[in-house]
Amino acid sequence: MGSLSSELATLAERHSDQPRVYADANIPAGVIDFMRTRLQWDVLSVMEHDELRRAPDVEHFRRARDMRRTLISLDHDYLDDRRFPPAETAGVLVVRAPDERLLTRLLSRLDRGLFRPAGSRAAGARGSAAPGLPLDGRKLDANVDWVGAPDPARS
Repeated sequence: MGSLSSELATLAERHSDQPRVYADANIPAGVIDFMRTRLQWDVLSVMEHDELRRAPDVEHFRRARDMRRTLISLDHDYLDDRRFPPAETAGVLVVRAPDERLLTRLLSRLDRGLFRPAGSRAAGARGSAAPGLPLDGRKLDANVDWVGAPDPARS
């Protein structure tokens, strides 16, 4: 049995059609709003929680895992597998874009190609599983040129 937080996170994950993400402090407020309103993602933004705003990266990494949320960040430090082991994550998505407009376009492609691929319940098919954690135990470094789901053999 895990902590209360991890047990509740697992339950919430099973009953949600929305991708569940943990947005690091460097994700702009406009992008948080875009993820919530346009993409319909369940977003926990650390900037909206006083106790999380100044937490170190390792704390965000741990909390995202415990809450069963994909960690989304602009911070390349999360790509360091020694500090942030892939096997110890519910998924890490490091995004790269020169401005908010291109970042929202990238997130839209990630929504369609990774979080809600064709045939998933979130994409409209009945009876299939919830989107879950497409990067569970893995990381993805996605930039504006990203075109598809990651190759599991290369994660």
